[in-house]
Amino acid sequence: VDIAVPAQSLEKALNEVSRKTHVDILFSPPLVSQRTSPEIRGRMSAKEAVQHLVAGLPIAVVENGAGGLVLRPLPAARPSRAGTEVADIRGTVVDRATGAPLTGATVHLQGRKEVAQTESDGSFAIRDVPAGEYVVEIDYVGYPTSTQTASTGTPGSTVFAMISDLGNDITVNGQRMADRRALQTKKAADNLQETLVADDVGKLPDQNVAEAVRRLPSISVANDLGEGRYVIIRGVDPNLANVTLNGQTAPGPEPEGRQVKLDTIPSSLIGSVQVIKSLTADLDANAIAGQVNINTLSAFDRKKPFVSLNLTGGYNLSNKKTPFEADLSAGRVFGSDDQFGLVLAVNYSRRPIRSQDLLGTSNWVDVGGATLPDDFRLRDTNVVRKRFSAVMNFDWRPSDTAKMYLRSTYFEYRDRGFRDQTRYALPVSTAGAVTQTSDTTGTITGVRSTTLIRYAIENEQTVTGSAGGEFELPVGTLSVDLGVSRARKDDPYQNNFQFRTAANLTATYDLGQTLFEVTPSEAAYDASKYTFQLHRADVRVSEEKLYQGRVDYLLPIGIGDDSSIKVGAKYLKRTKMNDRDSNTWNGASGLTMTDFAYLGDETIYGNRYRYGLRANYDALASYFAANPSRFTRNAATSISDSISSDYEVSERILAGYAMVTLKAGGLTVIPGVRFESTKASYKAKEYTAASTADQAYDSFGGTSYSDFFPGITAKYEVNPDLLLRGAVTTAIGRPNYQDLAPYVILDDTEVTQGNPDLKPLKSLNLDAAIEYYLPGQGILSAGLFYKRIDDPIYTQTTAETNYQVVGQTIAQATVTRPMNATRSTIKGLELNAQSQFTFLPGFLSGFGIGANVTFIDGKAEGVLNRADKLPLFLQSKVVGTAQLFYERKGLSARVAYSYRSKYLAEVGPDASQDIYVDNFGQLDAQVSYRWTDNVTIFVEGANLTDAPLRRFTGISSQLNENQKYGPTFRGGVRVRF
Repeated sequence: VDIAVPAQSLEKALNEVSRKTHVDILFSPPLVSQRTSPEIRGRMSAKEAVQHLVAGLPIAVVENGAGGLVLRPLPAARPSRAGTEVADIRGTVVDRATGAPLTGATVHLQGRKEVAQTESDGSFAIRDVPAGEYVVEIDYVGYPTSTQTASTGTPGSTVFAMISDLGNDITVNGQRMADRRALQTKKAADNLQETLVADDVGKLPDQNVAEAVRRLPSISVANDLGEGRYVIIRGVDPNLANVTLNGQTAPGPEPEGRQVKLDTIPSSLIGSVQVIKSLTADLDANAIAGQVNINTLSAFDRKKPFVSLNLTGGYNLSNKKTPFEADLSAGRVFGSDDQFGLVLAVNYSRRPIRSQDLLGTSNWVDVGGATLPDDFRLRDTNVVRKRFSAVMNFDWRPSDTAKMYLRSTYFEYRDRGFRDQTRYALPVSTAGAVTQTSDTTGTITGVRSTTLIRYAIENEQTVTGSAGGEFELPVGTLSVDLGVSRARKDDPYQNNFQFRTAANLTATYDLGQTLFEVTPSEAAYDASKYTFQLHRADVRVSEEKLYQGRVDYLLPIGIGDDSSIKVGAKYLKRTKMNDRDSNTWNGASGLTMTDFAYLGDETIYGNRYRYGLRANYDALASYFAANPSRFTRNAATSISDSISSDYEVSERILAGYAMVTLKAGGLTVIPGVRFESTKASYKAKEYTAASTADQAYDSFGGTSYSDFFPGITAKYEVNPDLLLRGAVTTAIGRPNYQDLAPYVILDDTEVTQGNPDLKPLKSLNLDAAIEYYLPGQGILSAGLFYKRIDDPIYTQTTAETNYQVVGQTIAQATVTRPMNATRSTIKGLELNAQSQFTFLPGFLSGFGIGANVTFIDGKAEGVLNRADKLPLFLQSKVVGTAQLFYERKGLSARVAYSYRSKYLAEVGPDASQDIYVDNFGQLDAQVSYRWTDNVTIFVEGANLTDAPLRRFTGISSQLNENQKYGPTFRGGVRVRF
């Protein structure tokens, strides 16, 4: 029933319809003078409305529901400890035009000290306010300051605030709104952080979380086959970054390190991502690089029922195939008082990938004054990556003072395909093998050619579940969270076959370009010249399980302006295992490629290189299965490869913290200290000539240590638009699992082993920043940071005398193992600018720009056998992104260029053999048009300049690898209700 009556007639009208279950009410300003909207539509029990209006009690607006604004009666005021009546001022802040809740808005009462920040659903609460009338002031980036009045007394008061920039002719669509939310979250935060929200990650062709956050200041990513995989914060190894999913430490499926793969999490299923650069005591200390918080969507974040469908198809120029992606999400609040919320979301993608590789070598040799490579390879990789993901989030809010939730996610990643490779081993160190015809050209004799075909299946699953709640107690707020998660990598099939020629081929070389050429004689294309070399079959399972629980308590204190004390504790138990089964077969004398060879694509790199022969995998696998007697298992290699990779790690961390948030005027200071106690045990296996395939764990280790992590964070509001920030914090980086595992491989006098005695890394971190929030919408900011990291870990090779290992003494041993260096330092400057030109007239007001650049310098010292200072692993000296965008009247267009400079990937015995990943820049673009209020069509292109991933040895001209993927174009439709 819709009614529209003068205020004085409302009581009569409600009495007339009180027999009905619910009634839609249209209020006029005289009834609720504190509201600025001329009309507010609400919904509540008609009987309840009559009772409250007849009694002279106000009706309070607290939520934005499906039928308009959900109305609920307020509790009566209560006496404070001093005997004065007090009540809570609660409310919701939303955008006037869209009804979307505004997260992170600053809400304060004029003339009082109390300040609140709105939650993800736009709600806020200012508790225990004495009876009286107040002016509530609301600030949010991109909006004019809004004021509302609220009267507390016997029933208390609730404010429903709608703020907007309706005076501006720019339509604030999802992407512009996303920028505002990100800026407001950054502004409201007490520490240094960057934020992306749901609509923001879809405005460029970013298919996973790693690719989305690389647009943020000082963030780069490590790629795999052209896809972003690991997030690198300020040039620090991603193993030293803490990743959380819905507030819980996220598990990693890969066996080597602690880094979490973010390419398994599709960008379409996230609600927000925060990258925290300075820690407070309530955050895990295991975050030298920083912390990445990934949050999935809650129904209360949207309030209205919603359904979103995205369908995307595309075309890849490299493999001439079509990727496909679809995702569907739906959610709503429900219940008699809209106290429940449910979100269901699924995503499926299928992406065929082709990578064309030119591989040089890590060993460049001086030959007659010229530096020549000892290897040349061509590799053609064709795989299909499939992802399936699902999210289910349930919320229950039985009252304004209790919020409970269940969070669950499922991520599945499948990668399968072929890798063809042709290799020419160049005997440039052999006397007389090289005949130079110029400084860059010549002929090499004694060349050996190898053809390899590899087929692999990789499966990964990550499952997480958590439950918790936040409860406002009579004094303070209690938060509880419990979680269980598992990440599993199951590789049931990693098989390859190799054939090779005798070392009697001839080849010419031309090193005149960085992409150098080696052209073999025609005999390299004769299948009968290639004889069977080996067949290897690998099966591997890696799994990580996490059990964790956290409790936090926040107590307001009467010091300064809205200050508080926060204490809490966390328990985390982690188990990690890796189990590999590897078998290698030799033999098959006289078996050649004659019956298994085919040409396929005869050239790669746009006809630059003649590829050579390829091996038919299916025919080889069938032949191997039908003729087992022709092959001989290499027991030593098989056993060594199998048992040396096996390990189990168990780790338990107990943590507690205390911190104080002191606010006075525009100054916020947060001193705090965290305590973490770590206890771990490790199992692995020792390989010797006497080892067997069924060998049990026979090498053990363990450690325990406890640390305090003090820190202080400060923020000063010079004025509402200018902020100063600073922080001095400490953190820890626990060694990688595989480095800790006490495995041993003894091969004559060569020893390779793990190191359970590794020390954890410790860091001292200094941060300072200035942020100016532009009128309208935008930011100018600059920041300085410095980290001193003690005991960084590098894999090092040393010569040892009388070295004792596996019960033996090796007189002269060469030992390779991870070891702690002395220390490393990293410092940098971050610059960021973002502006939307809303001050310009007409169509020009739709333009905007965004640019950020970070300059980083880092060095490590104390690496054994290296007198020089080394760069940090994965540390680029320059990281930046530039964007130009246009958004107006339904049209949205963005073009972005992301860049990072070279970084160190592998440490050699000296600087000339260090391997670097070269500079990388990628150009992406997207154009979309909002066809209707519910339908948007878009086209996008990724890697438009076909930028390769390039590695080099020592100096940039000594190519180690050049990998290219080609541009990918996609288009599709988004339907949202």
